[in-house]
Amino acid sequence: MIAADALSILKSQNLLPDSRLSRLLDRDEIAAWIFLTPALILLSIFVLYPIAYLCYLSFTTGSFTRAGVRWVGLRNYWRLVVSPDFWQVLGNTAYFTIATVIPSLLIPLGLAVLLDRAIVLRGLLRAAYFVPSITSLVAVGLGFRWLFQTDGPVNAGMNMLHIAPIPWLQDAFWAMPVLILLSIWKQLGFNLVVFLAGLQTIPLSRYEAAELDGANAWQKFWYITLPGLKSTLVFAIVTTAIFTLRSFEQVYVITGGGPLNSTNLLVYYIYDQAFAQFDFGYAAAAATVLLALTLVLVYLQLKTFSEPEIK
Repeated sequence: MIAADALSILKSQNLLPDSRLSRLLDRDEIAAWIFLTPALILLSIFVLYPIAYLCYLSFTTGSFTRAGVRWVGLRNYWRLVVSPDFWQVLGNTAYFTIATVIPSLLIPLGLAVLLDRAIVLRGLLRAAYFVPSITSLVAVGLGFRWLFQTDGPVNAGMNMLHIAPIPWLQDAFWAMPVLILLSIWKQLGFNLVVFLAGLQTIPLSRYEAAELDGANAWQKFWYITLPGLKSTLVFAIVTTAIFTLRSFEQVYVITGGGPLNSTNLLVYYIYDQAFAQFDFGYAAAAATVLLALTLVLVYLQLKTFSEPEIK
């Protein structure tokens, strides 16, 4: 490919006349498109077409069948704008996302720095912290619902400490922290492995030079570890934000969006409107808003951390 690029440059500058080599370059480009075609077809079928059809449904009302669909223009989006429930769901989603993403990054980062050192049972601890990532979210949700029910183990432990029990899943204030705690625990292992892998890419010579200059542990972390993990942080932030925005199972299993709509997140709201209310056009409009918010959030995160790493 390097030779082909060189030939292309020479040909563009009229330094290489048309020849068998230049025609071979054209054949390479054709071959590249041939190899890319299956992937582009799959991408179009399973990604681009569903997105296009989603946008189309957001301007319609009725069922999935072509005969039952009626064009309504921007009416579904206007319904979103004037719906108090939708704005409450957006607020719930923003609160849930912020409260989940930040601890899901800070806690694994701190653990990764500790487990990167030569400590006792380091391998066992790494494996133990990764267990949540391979556990079924539905099973974990059922476990958390049992733990935080009114007569569950959490309130039993609080009674032993002479603390008044809390109706975790029946209280509009406390139900959301249960979902946040579950999401943080579920994301812990994945981000821990990501940060551990990122730490392996930082040369030890940087820390040795910092020690010779008299840097303490905090200074080495702030000026060496964090800059060295910049690309890793970008990946972890983006994946954690996407995982959080698409949260559905924990709401479905534990709270069902209640109490008083306090734990209703955007994905669950879309599901409820589509498959409980059978309002597919309105649900498609809400899903389009979710897609737009996700794309904007990912773009802003990539833009914020777009500067090159310190080498």
